Amino acid sequence: MLDFDMLGLSPTLQAAVKAAGYDTPTPIQNQAIPLALEGHDIMGLAQTGTGKTAAFGLPLVEHLMKMEGRPQPKCVKALVLAPTRELVNQIAEALNLYVKGSKLRVGTVVGGQSINTQIRFLSRGIDILVATPGRLIDLMDRGAVRLDTARFLVLDEADQMLDLGFIHALRKIAPKLGRPRQTMLFSATMPKQMEEIASTYLRNPRRVQVSPPGKAADKITQSIHFLDKGEKVSKLKELLLRHPESLSLVFARTTHGAERLMKQLVADGFDAASIHGNKSQGQRDRAIKGFREGSIKILVATDVAARGIDIPDVRVVYNFDLPDVPDNYVHRIGRTARAGRDGEAVAFCSAEEVGQLKDIEKVMKVSIPVASGDRPEPVKADKPKRGGGGGRGRRPQGGGGGQGMSQGKPRQQRRNKQRRRSAA
Repeated sequence: MLDFDMLGLSPTLQAAVKAAGYDTPTPIQNQAIPLALEGHDIMGLAQTGTGKTAAFGLPLVEHLMKMEGRPQPKCVKALVLAPTRELVNQIAEALNLYVKGSKLRVGTVVGGQSINTQIRFLSRGIDILVATPGRLIDLMDRGAVRLDTARFLVLDEADQMLDLGFIHALRKIAPKLGRPRQTMLFSATMPKQMEEIASTYLRNPRRVQVSPPGKAADKITQSIHFLDKGEKVSKLKELLLRHPESLSLVFARTTHGAERLMKQLVADGFDAASIHGNKSQGQRDRAIKGFREGSIKILVATDVAARGIDIPDVRVVYNFDLPDVPDNYVHRIGRTARAGRDGEAVAFCSAEEVGQLKDIEKVMKVSIPVASGDRPEPVKADKPKRGGGGGRGRRPQGGGGGQGMSQGKPRQQRRNKQRRRSAA
C-alpha cells in the first residue's frame, strides 16, 4: 500500500493531508488519486465510508493549484454535484481542509438557504463550487453563475442522484460546462442507467472498484430482531440503554414516522433529534452539529440523510424500518464502522417487512444473523378490489377512464419531485 507522499501530491497538499489527520490512504484513494492526477476520467465504485471524498478531492485541488489566475466574476473552475444538502456541506468541509495553504476558495449552493446571498458570493467567482442540482439550476436560470469556465466535474453518490430523479437536471447542467474537462463519477452501486451516464459524460474512463456493490464494510457486525410492529419502540429503547453514551443513528421510512419516533424517545428521557425532508436546513444543520459533538446521542433520520452523514463516532445504526430499496440498507449501515473503526448494525423486521429483508439479503448475498425472534411468514397484501370504489383498486383495463390508466406515472413524478425538494 502506498503512502500519501507516494501518490504524486505536491508538498503543500501533503502538508494539508497531514494536518487533516490522514495517515494512510484507503484502497479507493490508492487507486483513484494517481489516475486522476494523470488527467483520466474516473468511474469509482466503492461503498460508503471508504474515503471517496479525498479520492476525488485531493487530485482536484492539486490540478487547480497549478492553474494560474483567479476565477472571473460569476465563473467556476470546478463543479462538484451531490444529491443532498448534508453531503454538499460535508464535501465542502473536507475540501476546505485540502485547500489550506493555497489561495483556492470553496463555496456551496443548496436549497433552504438565501438565494440572494448565494448570488452575491458567486458574483466574485469561485474556484470549487459544491452544489445540489436543483439550486444550481435556479442560479443558472437567473444568470448568477457561468459554468463554461469549469474544467472539472465531479458527480458524487451518482446513483442516489438517479434515485432522486436528478438525471434531467444533469442533462441541463452538463452541456453548459467547459471543454476539455476531466469528469469523475463516484457511486456505491452501478445500475444500468449509470453505465449510460458514464458513456455520455465520461471520456475513456478508468474504472476503480474496491468492494462489490451491495457488500457491507467488513467491520460492521450485523444482527436482526424479528418482532411485531408494535414492539419496535420498546425494543429500540431497550437496546439504546445498553450503550447510553454512544452515538446511535436510527433510520425510519417516512418523515412522519421519524418525527414521531424522535418525540417518543425524547419523552422517555433520551437525547434525540431528527433530520428529514420536513426540517429546515437550519434545523438539520443544528441536529447534525449536536450529534457530531455528542450533545445529541441519538439521531433519527430518513434516507435523505443516509449518504450525507460522515461522523466516525457512530457506534450503532438501527434500521427501525427496513428500506424499500435494498441498496439503501447498505448505505444506511455504512454510516458506522467508518475510518477503520468497528460498528454495529441492528435491524428490526416485522411480518410486513419480510419481503424487504429477503431482497436485502439477496443483494448482499448474506443471511443476517438473528438476534431474537423467529422469522415470520410474509404478510400477503390484500388483493385490490375490482371496479369502482375510490380509485384504490386495480387500474381500469382498456378504454374509458384514461386518467386511471396514467395515474401511476404522475404519482411517481410527484414523489420524485418531493424527494428532490427534500434533498436539495
